[in-house]
Amino acid sequence: MFESVEIVSSSRASSGGALVLGVFQPTREGQRPALDKGTQRFDTDGSIADALARPESTGEVGRVVETFPTSGRKAGFDRVITVGLGKAESLTADTVRLAAAAVGRRLADSKTTSALIELGAALEESGSSLGEELAGRAFGESIGLLSFTFDGLKGTASKGAKRGKLSLRASSRKFSGGMETGLGLAKSANISRWLSATPPNIATPAWIAQQARAIGRSAGLTVTVLEGAALMREKMTGLINVGQASVNKPCLVRLEYKPKGGAKAKDQPVVLIGKTMTYDTGGLSLKINNGMRGMKGDKDGGCAVLGAMHAIATVIKPKRRVVALLAVAENSVSDNAYRPDDIITFRNGVSVEVTNTDAEGRLVLADALCWAKDKENPAAIIDIATLTGGVIVALGSTFAGMFCEDAALRARVEEAAGVTGERVWRLPMHQEYQDMMKSQVADIINSNPDRKAHPIQGAAFLAYFVDPKTPWCHLDIAGMHVDESGKGPFVKGLPSGFGVRLMAEVVASM
Repeated sequence: MFESVEIVSSSRASSGGALVLGVFQPTREGQRPALDKGTQRFDTDGSIADALARPESTGEVGRVVETFPTSGRKAGFDRVITVGLGKAESLTADTVRLAAAAVGRRLADSKTTSALIELGAALEESGSSLGEELAGRAFGESIGLLSFTFDGLKGTASKGAKRGKLSLRASSRKFSGGMETGLGLAKSANISRWLSATPPNIATPAWIAQQARAIGRSAGLTVTVLEGAALMREKMTGLINVGQASVNKPCLVRLEYKPKGGAKAKDQPVVLIGKTMTYDTGGLSLKINNGMRGMKGDKDGGCAVLGAMHAIATVIKPKRRVVALLAVAENSVSDNAYRPDDIITFRNGVSVEVTNTDAEGRLVLADALCWAKDKENPAAIIDIATLTGGVIVALGSTFAGMFCEDAALRARVEEAAGVTGERVWRLPMHQEYQDMMKSQVADIINSNPDRKAHPIQGAAFLAYFVDPKTPWCHLDIAGMHVDESGKGPFVKGLPSGFGVRLMAEVVASM
């Protein structure tokens, strides 16, 4: 959509461009939206009021109406864009994101290169508790997310679309600062989306490790990669078995953020864990028909964690350590593939009977969870994965499945979801679900052929590898990692970067 977006001060603003104003949906039928008192000063010739009187002007969320007042040129802008913010009493950060996406598309279509965003007065007059800083952040996030493209692999048969640079400014310092934060978070989410969209012939486990190192260098993170003999030494049996059929060998990637000035030796880190299957054929339990298409996205838990670590290091900058673990492998087919009926024993002593090689994500996550328990002394663990098709049956593409029995951590995740608009829905955990995973010949099975409680089975399996005393949240994002709606700042069929802003916000709250 845009080659780049930046926030500039009024002194650096170029002449021309657009003025963006917000209007609310009238409370009474038949009324048209009107400018708030704080922005009426921009309508020196009445042309904005005339535009708002047109039939298409409703104030509904994202409804855009344009006018080209002659007086605007004297004030330094060529066009005025009024965007609907919906009903004042229903204003949320998500509302602002939707409105900003509509504005962003109009700016791109009109090849506008600069815009003055004046929503502060409307927010103040509405009495909303949203606040200018959070509204600015939502606006910046939306414009930044809207700018994501993945066309670097298009060849000579495609015409390259020319994208312009966009500069944004606001008279409110709080709103402007919020936009700056939002753009930074969107940049991190777009890193995740770019990693996700990269195809499996490029995005091998070694490539993921290489990208983690590059991201780590740019953001000031410490990066360590365990592979080969190191995986054997550390008893990473899930990664070893799942990845042994592929010529692209598995690895465990560890990233660490340390606050400036250092952390106290006794401080426990927050640990983020991502399932990073660079491709999933299903293994010997081969996916059927077109079931493999899109499986490059089975790495999106790890992609989200990488994006979140970038945001934590460059935008959030918490005063505590944060550790990320990516369990990276390719689930392939060969004469060396692991099999149904195999029994593998993890470093914590739990033995697992393999019943389905297509339930591989939980096996590699088990390694990372064991590592976190033994090596990191975590204050809390959040793992994120495209783990089950069952969560899509349960929740569609509206909510991610959340499994968290710790009330304090669950409250932080839910509150963060409210801020970022990345919705989560709590699903139950109960001993009966863990009992469903018992094996007759080992401790547990990796998948119960009975499809009852399918998304919960994955979480129940993972619970065997977590210290019950450690606050733990498992997020199943199988229905959320690719956008299915095309609404707001997203494009249907492209990665959403779900979880990046959510995890960064959780860390910011701790």
